[in-house]
Amino acid sequence: MNEQVAEVSTNRRARFGQTIQVRLVSNLKKSQEYYSDVLDCKVDEWGHAERDGMLFILQQAVSPDDVRPNSTSKKRPDYPTEWEGPDYGWDSFIHVTWDDLDTLVEEVRGKSGIIAIEPFTGVHGKWEFKNAYIQDPDGYNLVLGAMRQIND
Repeated sequence: MNEQVAEVSTNRRARFGQTIQVRLVSNLKKSQEYYSDVLDCKVDEWGHAERDGMLFILQQAVSPDDVRPNSTSKKRPDYPTEWEGPDYGWDSFIHVTWDDLDTLVEEVRGKSGIIAIEPFTGVHGKWEFKNAYIQDPDGYNLVLGAMRQIND
């Protein structure tokens, strides 16, 4: 019987659960207010900041030196299209619909949020993309990204 149990468990593929990004922040209260008031997240006393499918855990850094937004990544010539990688650092990439991207940017702008890079478009093979960068008080870039297939 034990051999059967072992056999069944080895055939089962374990699953990962929801991924939640953790942000070390320089001022927890200020970050909680920004994510709540500007990004319209539901923020709890634990530091969870959530809106739709976007979820972060904000945690107070021990030192401001511990707050490290991502640098720009190295360019790669081996992507499946002519794109070689982003020109700026990405800390989070958030998929949004084409129509929602501009609306979200204006919503954040209207609440005095930081629009680090205005919406821009480009092409990757048969796909058109539109991105915009929103920045939080510690300089983390939240990249809003939309794609749609180019109709021939």
